[in-house]
Amino acid sequence: MTTPRPIADLTADEARRIALRAQGFLGAPDRRSGVRGILRHLGAIQLDTISVLARSHELVPYARLGAVGRKTVEDAYWQDAHSFEYWSHAACILPIEEWPHFAFRRRAYRNRPHWNHELPDGAYDQVIKQLHAEGPLTATELGGAKRTSDWWDWSGSKVAVERALMYGEVVCVERRGWKRLYDLAERAVPEELLHDGLDDTECLRRLVSLAGRSLGVGTRADIADYHRLKGEQVDAVIADSGLVPVSVEGWGKPAWADPAALETSPRGRHRTTLLSPFDSLIWERARTERIFGFTHRLEAYVPRQKRVYGYFAMPVLAGGRLVGRVDPAREGRTLVAKQVTLDGPKAVPAVAQALAEAATWVDCTNVRVERVDAPELREPLTKELARLLG
Repeated sequence: MTTPRPIADLTADEARRIALRAQGFLGAPDRRSGVRGILRHLGAIQLDTISVLARSHELVPYARLGAVGRKTVEDAYWQDAHSFEYWSHAACILPIEEWPHFAFRRRAYRNRPHWNHELPDGAYDQVIKQLHAEGPLTATELGGAKRTSDWWDWSGSKVAVERALMYGEVVCVERRGWKRLYDLAERAVPEELLHDGLDDTECLRRLVSLAGRSLGVGTRADIADYHRLKGEQVDAVIADSGLVPVSVEGWGKPAWADPAALETSPRGRHRTTLLSPFDSLIWERARTERIFGFTHRLEAYVPRQKRVYGYFAMPVLAGGRLVGRVDPAREGRTLVAKQVTLDGPKAVPAVAQALAEAATWVDCTNVRVERVDAPELREPLTKELARLLG
């Protein structure tokens, strides 16, 4: 693909601020549109099983809006057919209006020749029939999620309903106790959206455009990663996506920007907050390193003895920079900072503020600091926390 001539040259700081604004971290938060506004703005919010302070899909709106109630978050996602769960960047909550855009992926699944699980004869029709009569239902209610305790040993009904989910005949309409709640798409998706009428090219064009808007500015790899597209899929549609070519100081690769993001210089108040490792601001490691000079890696699946920053180290965002990390835990009403990494003494007030606000949000009255990478900063951090928590 021939790279078009950039229409603008951005400094690294300009690109960073554009990305922060696009992701909802620069400027006053839009509290009137709330959690649903955050979901529409980001286009995808990743789900994950790990819950330390809260699950990742709760942490994402918290990081942008502050202490919104956790039940409020769940209700905003799932009530009134506002969203659905599907495979995007990973398993993600998506705005319901994006249902038509994933027709290309549903078609690909329907045409897929090989699967990890065999589908027993009659299981698919039985699941559809049962959902039609009794739904919405969990996999357990459909006949059991597993045949044995092994995590990969799905029951026939679980294989069938997951296949139907990928095909788009079934929708996950809620997570209930972390279990998917399934219903027929014809009931869960508004009639005007319930179609696969967009061809693959149009689906990709729209998703590339949306990814560019949510990122503000990004490379080909950044844009592809947002909804896990292939590079060649991005190449095929980016010229018609509405994004414009730009160059960014120090990036070393061509980039594209949302033209609306270039119209005004990003200004306003920066958020100070803990970030989920699965937050879309930082979920792509190469982009995070390029924009923030910050190496971020989730260590939950790294053997304990090989961890550097902790099981669920959460980066701390302050002043538009990533200034440290906290590996949190909870003991009763105490938030435990098991391991804290600080980018020097100047990071102490911001990390203390992020910890104190997170503690209040999850109904903790105290913060206990255990290990600090720079031991001489432990006392200043605990003193600042004591002041903030009163």
